[in-house]
Amino acid sequence: MNTVKKVAVINDLSGIGRCSLTAAIPILSALGVQCCPFPTAVLSCQTGYDEFTFLDITDEMYKYKKSWDKLNVKFDCIYSGFLGSEEQINIVYHMAKEHEESLIVIDPVMGDDGYIYDTFTENMSNKMKELIRIADIVTPNLTEACLLTGSSYKKYNTSDEELIYMAKKIGKLGPKVVIITGIVRNNKMYNFAYDIRQDEYFLVGKEFVDKSFSGTGDTFASILIGLLLNDHNLQFSIEKAAEFLYKAIKHTDNLNTDPKEGILFEVHLKELILINEE
Repeated sequence: MNTVKKVAVINDLSGIGRCSLTAAIPILSALGVQCCPFPTAVLSCQTGYDEFTFLDITDEMYKYKKSWDKLNVKFDCIYSGFLGSEEQINIVYHMAKEHEESLIVIDPVMGDDGYIYDTFTENMSNKMKELIRIADIVTPNLTEACLLTGSSYKKYNTSDEELIYMAKKIGKLGPKVVIITGIVRNNKMYNFAYDIRQDEYFLVGKEFVDKSFSGTGDTFASILIGLLLNDHNLQFSIEKAAEFLYKAIKHTDNLNTDPKEGILFEVHLKELILINEE
């Protein structure tokens, strides 16, 4: 009997940039969880680069899903990241509905630093809200939380009251847990978690490194999922994900590498194995 937990990770594959699937695969593997990639697009480099190729494989996603359906594959978790169209959001929606026994984690990748991505339309925003309705956990960054709730974006010092308001409003869509990432206060970066059922919240903070690196959200969500599937509680999982990210970001910043290459998490993967044993 295969006792290794399976996660279907629906995201793009970028050859350069340490994000999306190239972050999820090694991180989940280090945590003893099988990452089953479900690619949405193939890129030579992540889109922060000036030069990249982009292959949309939406049509292939239908065949990909159908093949898995025929095999009757069961997943412990379905996790979606960047989705490039209404059609792709629909595919994820139907897949999640067909696997309601799975933990459904949605990272609603819509924007960052106060701006919505150029490719993200109003119709896609509405579709994303439909997808969030069937999620167990959603992990918007602060920009995305503001976009989902119609709130004003503040780069610094968003209050607990403002975060609770946004989390409750997102929670009314249907998810059980809302985690808002990327909150900067007093030289610290916080993650805010709100448990809808328990009506409880907490914040986890680490020193703020004022640089933007590719793939930090993907890294955070992958660690969170891996630890939750190994029966760690929500607060422990968020604390360890934040701790890992801070160490990897600090290490990357010290080496002064191109932020577009993402964080140098490879040398820290062994730490995830030790965390999982705690």
